[in-house]
Amino acid sequence: MKNTLLVLATTAMAASPALAEDLAVVGSWSGLPLHKQYEAPFWGETLPAASNGELNVALTTHDQMGLGVGDIYRLLGDGVYDVAMTVADYAVADAPELEGLDVPLLALSADEARAMVDAARPMVEDIYNNRFNSHVLAIAPYPPQVVFCNKPIAGLSDLQGLKVRASGRMTAKFLEALGAEGVNVSFSEVPGALQKGVVDCAVTGAGSGYSAGWWEVSTHLLTLPLGGWDSVVTAINLDKWNSLSPDLQNLIASEIKTEFEEPAWATAQDALTNDVACLTGNAECTAGDARSMVLVEATDADFAKAREILESEVLPDWAGRAGSDWVARWNDSVGAVVGVTVSAN
Repeated sequence: MKNTLLVLATTAMAASPALAEDLAVVGSWSGLPLHKQYEAPFWGETLPAASNGELNVALTTHDQMGLGVGDIYRLLGDGVYDVAMTVADYAVADAPELEGLDVPLLALSADEARAMVDAARPMVEDIYNNRFNSHVLAIAPYPPQVVFCNKPIAGLSDLQGLKVRASGRMTAKFLEALGAEGVNVSFSEVPGALQKGVVDCAVTGAGSGYSAGWWEVSTHLLTLPLGGWDSVVTAINLDKWNSLSPDLQNLIASEIKTEFEEPAWATAQDALTNDVACLTGNAECTAGDARSMVLVEATDADFAKAREILESEVLPDWAGRAGSDWVARWNDSVGAVVGVTVSAN
């Protein structure tokens, strides 16, 4: 890993003006739409061009570097690289309070998810400052985390007794309360796990599952957002951020908001509709060949049951891990937006 970063840094320095600031940037999953459509163009082209040569970016991704997902923000805080982005849920072992950024089943549309993120942002900034020595630049969505199954299901209750790969700790707790078995399997290992019966179902974004070929090893798609929107946090090492001039700080903050974060949110809802069409063939697929998974749409009863489990079991469990101070902040921010109050244990 250090050799890879050295090559990136050397290449960046050779290609840039003498006074340019060099940024070593580690993106999220290289094969998924968020990176290909937004991260790579922004860091590889848009930001360097906007800086008129004052910023030179060397970009790779955590999967290309072979990084463990739980290590990404720790290494960022240590200054191994300058900027990193990945799913916030990957960092909750170090920061359980961070689970409050992306609570499942509270946001059923991109607008609702964005409102939750905006409310949580000051809290998230403090978490990254204190836990990971970093400054938050952007929070962007993967599409809602839906359920791929390699067994016939007709609704939420049919997940009882099945082994399900969860996309985060709250999702795993929800599955446990539902009567399913939450199984920890990394994203890249899911297709093999579904094929071999290690898991019966798995939770991820519809677009991610389409891009990664999960439709080859699963038959049914339940569109209930059991895993939330899997928010991806882009952060910069705090020491590096503080070393930049105010003009560069303002440039990065402005460009990442208008040229990365806003476009990613603007297309999130339509992306979900298209991703479901691509997986099931229920409408035109604009991203490639449509597949033929069975579409299982959540009923009002499914949503009611899911919300009851969330509020009675999942959120109180999180409160016990996060502590009363963070729960109070969540209630005053995210909770106020979605109309939910969590009681600290």
